[in-house]
Amino acid sequence: MGKLKNKVMDVAKKNVVLRVVAKKSLRALRTMKYFRYYLTNKVDDKTIVFESFMGRAFSDSQKALYKEMLKDDFFKDYTFVWAFKGCDKYKYLEENNNTKVIEYGSKDFMKYMAKAKWWITNSRLPEYLIKKKSQKYIQCWHGTPLKRLGFDIEVEGGNALNTLKEIKEKYEDDAKRYDYMLSPSAFCTEKFVSAFNLKKLKKEDVLVELGYPRNDYLFNHTTEDVVKLKNELGIPLDKKVILYAPTWRDNQHQAGVGYTYDLNLDFDRLREKISDEYVIIFRTHYFVASKFNFDKYKGFIFNMSSHDDVNECYILSDIIITDYSSVFFDYANLKRPMLFYMYDLDEYQGKLRDFYFGLDELPGPIVKTQDELENEILNIKDYDKKYNEKYTAFTNRFTYLDSGDCSKRVIEKIFK
Repeated sequence: MGKLKNKVMDVAKKNVVLRVVAKKSLRALRTMKYFRYYLTNKVDDKTIVFESFMGRAFSDSQKALYKEMLKDDFFKDYTFVWAFKGCDKYKYLEENNNTKVIEYGSKDFMKYMAKAKWWITNSRLPEYLIKKKSQKYIQCWHGTPLKRLGFDIEVEGGNALNTLKEIKEKYEDDAKRYDYMLSPSAFCTEKFVSAFNLKKLKKEDVLVELGYPRNDYLFNHTTEDVVKLKNELGIPLDKKVILYAPTWRDNQHQAGVGYTYDLNLDFDRLREKISDEYVIIFRTHYFVASKFNFDKYKGFIFNMSSHDDVNECYILSDIIITDYSSVFFDYANLKRPMLFYMYDLDEYQGKLRDFYFGLDELPGPIVKTQDELENEILNIKDYDKKYNEKYTAFTNRFTYLDSGDCSKRVIEKIFK
């Protein structure tokens, strides 16, 4: 038995080595390909490239900054370039002033990344992109973290695609290029410094602590915006809306399929219990967004996992159910009830990520079973009485800089 175990371990180690070698070889090839564009394109001080979630959406703080720039005469002679995977869907953006839409990872992408003075994103950029001294990289990131990130992950093992060492290398490789990194709070600033190894890199001064531009919409949207969205999506106006927004699990992955997710909810039973009063918007992480089919729950569950902007899911809902996702930090700006369905809490905390602060600070109940979850939904009228004090303490610590004008403040700080 011992010999078999050793053989299995040897094979696993060899597979890891082969995977690492393959990744490094691919990176080297892409770097060589990019270098041609690096050498042949002069930097244009008035070109900005935006992308969100590695080209997956028109969303987040980049969207907020872009929309603010469109209204600002300071940028009237700038060129705005948006990079998407499947860019044809977003060609309508070219109706806006000075806007060009390109395919993420294409030759055009490489050309514009080589010539743009400004790179603005919310996730890691490909390692092959070599930044010139005169170029500026604005890292918006995509949320306040509950679960540990990068260099702060202490649980060994990494995730299904990368070892812990590889994860840390990716964070550090990206951070080396940062000129600015947006932060919504002193808490976030502290965690970004440690997670991205910024102190060792002598880049602590890249943090711009002015709130998240993406959350401006949560303060500025109107009732008319909500009604219009509900009509467009077919969501009934006479029912309350629950947003169910779980995150992905590092260890749930299938070869050839990608990341998967076990719902751990009986939607037939849930429909029977709450459908007279509620409908559900389902929104999961983009890693697993395409893995669900809710056809049998038409009229009760609205799958918005592929909807570009999660902010629109927020404003449509009356309650959010989530787990370890960062969505609840942003959602707190709406001052609406939050329920935390953490059915796998012990495994997640002990084997996968662990957290930056105690869960007793969360402004809502932690439930581990469907019975408990249903009970909280049915008794939501008691929520404010139970959690008002915690909610206030939570927003005072994590979202106190969010407002309706973070985009303007960030633009003033960085560009003007």
